[in-house]
Amino acid sequence: MKSRSKVLIGLGLITLVLGLWCWLRGPLWLEQFNDRQSDARDSFQTQGRLFGQSHDQQACLTQTLNDFNGCIGFECTLQHDYYLKACLTEAAPSEGFCDGVPAYRLTPTEDDKSWAKYACWDGNIRGEGCRLLLRQQQYECSDGVAADAPAQ
Repeated sequence: MKSRSKVLIGLGLITLVLGLWCWLRGPLWLEQFNDRQSDARDSFQTQGRLFGQSHDQQACLTQTLNDFNGCIGFECTLQHDYYLKACLTEAAPSEGFCDGVPAYRLTPTEDDKSWAKYACWDGNIRGEGCRLLLRQQQYECSDGVAADAPAQ
């Protein structure tokens, strides 16, 4: 019984120490992540704006998806999202850019999700974030107005 109590106390102390370490380290990790993202955002937005100034919307999307292909991880998806948004704000309109693109919604429907999934597959774009990038195309083609936005 005494050895069992010692084991339980030992496990409790280990849990306490690990919990305290994670609690103290958590804010530091988040701060470092935010700093990296801030630097990356500035860089990717600048690159996107420069590209968009001399290209059209379709070129912005194509360039973004080509660079994104094989991207793994949330940070990488965010960086390409920064690029695409900035590029689209500067780009000339493209004929046919919005053809077949479903309306942007705050909450995507199953049809929206299917459209994005197959657009990524058909384009042979690897990376889970591809579908998130295509939401930017939906947003742009809906003039930034969500079809399911509450009436004001």
